[in-house]
Parts: sequence; structure tokens; C-alpha cells
Amino acid sequence: MTALELNAELYRAMGEIADDETLLVKVLNFVKGLTPTKKGKDEEPKSDWANRFSGAWKDSRSAEEIIQDIRESRTDNSREVSL
Repeated sequence: MTALELNAELYRAMGEIADDETLLVKVLNFVKGLTPTKKGKDEEPKSDWANRFSGAWKDSRSAEEIIQDIRESRTDNSREVSL
């Protein structure tokens, strides 16, 4: 395939997911990962770090339930340990 044909195929495939923001973020992050990074630049801006995790977490619990589970699982780390 020529570069022109590949570009056309890429745009056709992306058109099928254009309405799904989560999929578009995944495609964008994947494409960014394929491109070589420039020397002296970060791979991604500090403000964009959360997009790497978009759509990655799947759980049937609500955010409040997850937070409650985390709080209940905490241990007391203030005890001194003797060696």
C-alpha cells in the first residue's frame, strides 16, 4: 500500500470511532507512543498525565464505595518497630 492509501484507510477506521472519546484518547496515546521523542522534551505534558489512564479502570463499585474500601483497609503505621 502507498502512503496515500494508508492515510485513507487510517481516516476510514478512525471515522468509525469518532463519536467515542475514550477510544479516540486511546488511539491518540498509541500514536504518540509510536512517534520518536525529541531530545530534551518530556514524553507528555505534566497536565496531560491522567489521559494515559482514561478508560483503564473497570469496576462495578461507585467511587464512594472504592474510597470507603481504601479507608477501611488502611493500617496504623505509627507504631515503632524494634530491631
